[in-house]
Amino acid sequence: MVVEIIDIHGSPNIGVYTLTTNKFTIIPLRLSSYKSRKVKECLNVEMVATTLGGTMLAGVLAAVNSNGMVMPHYVTDEELEPLRKFDMNVERINSKKNAFGNLILVNDKGAIVDEDLMKDSETMKCVKDTLDIETTSGTIAGLNYVGSLAVATNKGVIAHPMIKDDERKLLREVLKVPVNEGTVNLGVPFVASGLMANDHGALAGNVTTGPEIFIIGNALDVV
Repeated sequence: MVVEIIDIHGSPNIGVYTLTTNKFTIIPLRLSSYKSRKVKECLNVEMVATTLGGTMLAGVLAAVNSNGMVMPHYVTDEELEPLRKFDMNVERINSKKNAFGNLILVNDKGAIVDEDLMKDSETMKCVKDTLDIETTSGTIAGLNYVGSLAVATNKGVIAHPMIKDDERKLLREVLKVPVNEGTVNLGVPFVASGLMANDHGALAGNVTTGPEIFIIGNALDVV
């Protein structure tokens, strides 16, 4: 399997508009059948076309692994209906900080969480119980919004190129996979903005370069 490239409604920021697990991928409404089929073939999971909170920002608003999914309180029952058939916990959380996709880096083995979000004990209990994994706070490149700065699968992590040694060690210990650094879309260090990946494959924004694709493929073990 190689890393494919794609755009979502003309944008290379594909990770903003999608959310991927080993069970399903949330894609925006009205995505072309060709692109939907390409994503399905690459990631080998079922496609779910829905909005979250009335927006296409699934990758920003929600954090997910094979055990569960957390999202803002304003996501509607109607939006969640296509996800009911999957065997997982689903929790809507009422918190001032609600861009959970940007604030949580998670796989099936652990989660690194924004330090400020970690201070909200009630929210963090919901996150930990729903995702059902070890949870700790941390930073990447000295920044709190760890979910936007890296992509994690059960095979590897690719993170902001300025990740520090102690941060790399924490990610490796909690997520229990190798940690490498890279970029997407011609040098963008906010890796999650332009990448969607699971254990089966990966897709990057359509302006991602050959060397970037090579690094992503090796980091996530999808070459």
